Amino acid sequence: MSIILRLDRVMADRKIKLNELAQEVGISQVNLSNLKTGKVKAIRFSTLDAICRVLDCQPGDILEYESDTEDYKEKR
Repeated sequence: MSIILRLDRVMADRKIKLNELAQEVGISQVNLSNLKTGKVKAIRFSTLDAICRVLDCQPGDILEYESDTEDYKEKR
């Protein structure tokens, strides 16, 4: 996958724990843990909005694009 989640890094920078962020955002710890470890294929904009609001950050602080040109060329 070309999109990398950097939620763990932002949480560490803000010194906020998983359970605290989950409660503030209003999602389960399991779902937030899956986001944090990159085990998800999608994220709702409302969830991303809430995470950015609580962490006082931009979506680009959490999401990173990594070019995967080899996979793209193979699919064409």
